[in-house]
Amino acid sequence: MEEKRINARVPTITDVHLLDEMERQGTVMNIAAGKTIMEPGKFIKTVPIVLEGAIKVLRMDDEGKELFLYYLYPGETCALSLTCCEAGKASEIKAIVEEDTKVLLVPVQYHEQWYEQYKQWKDFVTATYQKRFQEMLKVLDSVAFLKMDQRLARYLVTKMKKNDTTALSITHQEIANELGTSREVISRLLKQLEKKKWIELGRNKIFIRDDFEELAEV
Repeated sequence: MEEKRINARVPTITDVHLLDEMERQGTVMNIAAGKTIMEPGKFIKTVPIVLEGAIKVLRMDDEGKELFLYYLYPGETCALSLTCCEAGKASEIKAIVEEDTKVLLVPVQYHEQWYEQYKQWKDFVTATYQKRFQEMLKVLDSVAFLKMDQRLARYLVTKMKKNDTTALSITHQEIANELGTSREVISRLLKQLEKKKWIELGRNKIFIRDDFEELAEV
């Protein structure tokens, strides 16, 4: 039964032998929303594959400032976790469960074994690196070339699409943390968007117009 669930979430993996190995050697875990499952300095002993839910991956500096990198959705794993696993290095990222999530945890030794043994696992890992590399390039471009109001607009659009809703439950401080700026800056920019009638601000809520992406030219 678990094989079918894994295949449904990771459709590129169809090899029955690999699916059987993933079921036997992996551990399925349910994790509640809001839980921090990885922090800088901790060693990674398992490769997490999301089956249900979403995980937010961030980078932190020495002062604790955060920068949002990407989300992990069903069927995906974390390229930065893979890199640390393979090198035997401590984690360089922070991972927070965005909503109630189910993950398959694969011990590092099996990741290394399957990479040599199963082409589909090797392809899965390679595709993960490629996708995350492109996403981190977008983050780099955003930080280097976009003004904060443009970055905020992109962030809101990403949140809308991820949650499939125009009503976001989030605080100004949370947005500031993920974009690496101050709460005051975010509050000022959100009020500017509200004056344009592109959004409406509530208590820890942001209501966004359906055509916000078009209006903001994101």
